[in-house]
Amino acid sequence: MNWHTRYTQQAKWTRDLRAYLFNHAKLDNSHRVLEVGCGTGAILSELPNHLSQHGLDIDPAALAECRVHAPTAALINGNALTLPYSNKTLDIVYCHFLLLWVKDPLQALHEMKRVTKTGGHIIAFAEPDYFKRVDKPDELVQLGKWQTESLIKQGADPSFGARLAELFFQAGITILETGTIQSVENEPSAEEWEIEWAVIESDLADSVSVADIQKMKTLDQQARAHGERKLNVPTYFCLGHT
Repeated sequence: MNWHTRYTQQAKWTRDLRAYLFNHAKLDNSHRVLEVGCGTGAILSELPNHLSQHGLDIDPAALAECRVHAPTAALINGNALTLPYSNKTLDIVYCHFLLLWVKDPLQALHEMKRVTKTGGHIIAFAEPDYFKRVDKPDELVQLGKWQTESLIKQGADPSFGARLAELFFQAGITILETGTIQSVENEPSAEEWEIEWAVIESDLADSVSVADIQKMKTLDQQARAHGERKLNVPTYFCLGHT
C-alpha cells in the first residue's frame, strides 16, 4: 500500500474546504503553522512558501517521506498528546483525519490549544463517523460493516466525527464554524477507485477471506457501472480560535 498516494487522495477530498477555512483563519497573514499528524506531507507540501511550516507525526517512516515532499518544513517525531512546542507559539494548528486515531482526542485538542497563540486558530479538517455510513445497493452494506470493524481493531474510533464539535467546546476552543463536508466518494475516477480498494484490501486482509473481498469488489464495480452505487460517510470539520 502506497500511503502517500492515499494521503494525497484524502487531501484532494478536502482541498476546497481547506482553502475556505484557511482563508477564515488568515493563513496568508500567519507565520508559524503546525500540522499535527502530518504523515507523508500531502498537505504540508501545499502550504504557501512564506510560512514557517512545522509537522509532527508519531511514525518515523512517514516523517522520512515527508522530508521529501515538504523539504522546507521543520519536522518532529512526536505524540499529539504531548506536543513538543512551547505555549502560545503557533498561529495555526491543524489536523486532518487524525483525531479518530488518537487514544485521547480531548487531550490532543488541549495540547493544540496550548501551543496556539492567543487569537490563533485550531482546525480539524476531517473526522468521519462510520457508524452513520450509508451503502447502496444493500448487498454492499456488509462491506461498510467490515471496514468499521477493521478500524476498531486498528485502534481507531470510527464514530468520532459526530463528537468533534463537542470536544472542541470541552477543550475551551471557541468554535467559529463546524459542519460536515460533502462526500466525494460517490463518483471516483478509475484511479481513485483502485486506491480505495487497495486500502480496503489491506484493511480486511486479516479478517475477511480473499474470496469475500473479491465478491464485494465485483459488486461495487458492477453497481458503479450501472449508476447504482451510493456511499456516504459523514465527515465533520471544525474551525476554532483561542
